[in-house]
Amino acid sequence: MTPRDIGLFLISSRTDAKIKRLRCYRDAQQTFEAIYRGNHDPWASASTRYRYQRRKYDTLISLLPNRQFERALDVGCGTGVLTRQLAPLVGQVVGLDIAPAALELARIQSVQHANLRFAQCDALALDAARFGQFDLVMVADVFYYLAPLDDAVLKRLARQIVSLLAPGGHCLLAHQYFFRIDAPSRLTRRIHDAFCWAPQLECEAEYRRSFYLASLLKRIAR
Repeated sequence: MTPRDIGLFLISSRTDAKIKRLRCYRDAQQTFEAIYRGNHDPWASASTRYRYQRRKYDTLISLLPNRQFERALDVGCGTGVLTRQLAPLVGQVVGLDIAPAALELARIQSVQHANLRFAQCDALALDAARFGQFDLVMVADVFYYLAPLDDAVLKRLARQIVSLLAPGGHCLLAHQYFFRIDAPSRLTRRIHDAFCWAPQLECEAEYRRSFYLASLLKRIAR
């Protein structure tokens, strides 16, 4: 990480703090819609100034199995930065986000990628009947924004991801992870453990990288 990259974390921290304030009197869709209406890149994930975020997405792509993917789902896609990185590797990619403003930007910025499409959806309402099944599901920096995130919600999320995965399909989870004992790291550990322990999901690999944890899961038949 370079000194310039510290600015990325400051921007992210301010955005996260604003989300907490807004969630006191708005629902999830209203909150994230306000975030994107106020800033087209609220976490600076598309900024060329910050090498850390580009390296993070490049690393996540490199952690994927060496196989051909036909359909991929990017949950919480935002403006589609990671979705576009998946485009050359997958036959069709669907990006989902709760905020229409984010999806407007994603569509505008993705016009050169004919195999991408975007749809509005709450992460708590993922539905295989609506979207079909995928052989790859990406979840990067999404689930810790859900509130409340108790054990019942985590089990529900795991079941939804299983339903969206075709047999043998993979899910890559990635969430912030700092020093293990801090609150964000403990929350990430809870999320990833819930998925690793879920029936029909097998954790093939876990990767600790600078400031985030990634888990590669596979749907198995049981």
